[in-house]
Amino acid sequence: MIDRLRPALVITAREVRDQLRDWRIIFPVVALTVFFPFLMNFTAQQMLDFVNQYGANIIGERLVPFLMMIVGFFPISVSLVIALETFVGEKERGSIEPLLNTPLEDWQLYLGKLLAAVIPPLLTSYLGMAVYTVGLAIDKVPLPEFNIMAQVLALTTVQAVMMVSGAVVVSAQSTSVRAANLLASFIVIPVALLIQGESVLMFWGTNGALWWAVLGITVLTLLLVRVGLAHFQREELLGRQIDVLNIRWGWRFFRQSFTGGAKNAAEWYLKTIPQTLRKMRGSILVVTGFAAAGVMIGLSQINRFMIPLDQTSLQNLDERLKMILQIWPLFSIGPVLAIWWQNVRVMLLAMVVGVFSFGILGMLPLIASVGVAGYLLGLLTANGISVVSYLGFVLPHGIFEIPAIIMATAAVFRFGIMLSTPTQERTIGEVFLSALADWFVVMVGVVIPVLLLAAGIEAWLTPRLAMLFI
Repeated sequence: MIDRLRPALVITAREVRDQLRDWRIIFPVVALTVFFPFLMNFTAQQMLDFVNQYGANIIGERLVPFLMMIVGFFPISVSLVIALETFVGEKERGSIEPLLNTPLEDWQLYLGKLLAAVIPPLLTSYLGMAVYTVGLAIDKVPLPEFNIMAQVLALTTVQAVMMVSGAVVVSAQSTSVRAANLLASFIVIPVALLIQGESVLMFWGTNGALWWAVLGITVLTLLLVRVGLAHFQREELLGRQIDVLNIRWGWRFFRQSFTGGAKNAAEWYLKTIPQTLRKMRGSILVVTGFAAAGVMIGLSQINRFMIPLDQTSLQNLDERLKMILQIWPLFSIGPVLAIWWQNVRVMLLAMVVGVFSFGILGMLPLIASVGVAGYLLGLLTANGISVVSYLGFVLPHGIFEIPAIIMATAAVFRFGIMLSTPTQERTIGEVFLSALADWFVVMVGVVIPVLLLAAGIEAWLTPRLAMLFI
């Protein structure tokens, strides 16, 4: 394995050496990297002095590691230009042909380029954080705890590798540097939003959750590398043709994938939908396992968030159910549509976040929903209420709603699997449209009608059964 990896390391050494020789690359990156920590040191000192005047020392203490994370992120975003030019830059300069004619395998060439693009951003990021830390020590600003500094360092590292991996994928699939630079916004903006979420965890003091963020970003990074390797074809890099947006071809390919060759609605229901669900069997099993794990997570939270239910609480619940029955009379359409649209909207959100995370974040709505159901089960049983009563709350609509959500989530999960699976006979655009068509088949043919049925049961039947059990 080491012998097979050595050619990739040769490519890495060559690329890094060329980058370090070019002062036009080194000077602005190093200058900005060294200047920015001094600016953050000044900002930290001013903020600490300000908040200490009002006794808000805890804000200042948690501001210091946040600024360290920003210092680490800034050089990565600046150095991302290097990764964006990895393939498409050499293609435009005409220097890619000799490299592609070498006896290197595709994965060796791609991995060598990837490592070469990762090293400069990481070095500049570490340099910036080191300068920032030294500045804090010189200004006698209390340094964060070692555990927090280790979290910031780990987050910066995995975020750098993730951003560079995404940039290399963009570079390998782009036909011009201009297009690659524009597509880079789909990397920088999500990571910036991610950093905002991490900063909230820092200021709330929930530092333990940051290790989960590190794990999640690591998994996403591995998937990005997998996607790059799966769809890297050196023959495509030799082409000079600019990709043209062909809406007619895209719609035709999507429609063909969506219909599956069916000539009418009946054939589509009897042929295309069963075929699509059979292709999703593995994904459905995986998502079902995650759903079971979500229930167990919800049950485990009873010890932390126990709410005692006395007779007064049950009477209040009874009054709320009566109020719901007054607002939702039998066979009223408004509540049904409201519940249905809420569930469909969550599934649409799962698809959106799943596209940007290769299906990983698309499972969060399912896990959160079944987690609440698991917590409710544990809460009722801990207060002496029978499981039969719990089933009266959940089972009538749950037997339809939960399988529908599992199938929708499985379609999102399979979307990520298809993108990260090598398909030499298909382009990444064709894989994307095919996976999107499968998701629409499941949503239109199964999930949306079943969720409408579940919403009707939840609005008309579930509250009345709950009243009987109460």
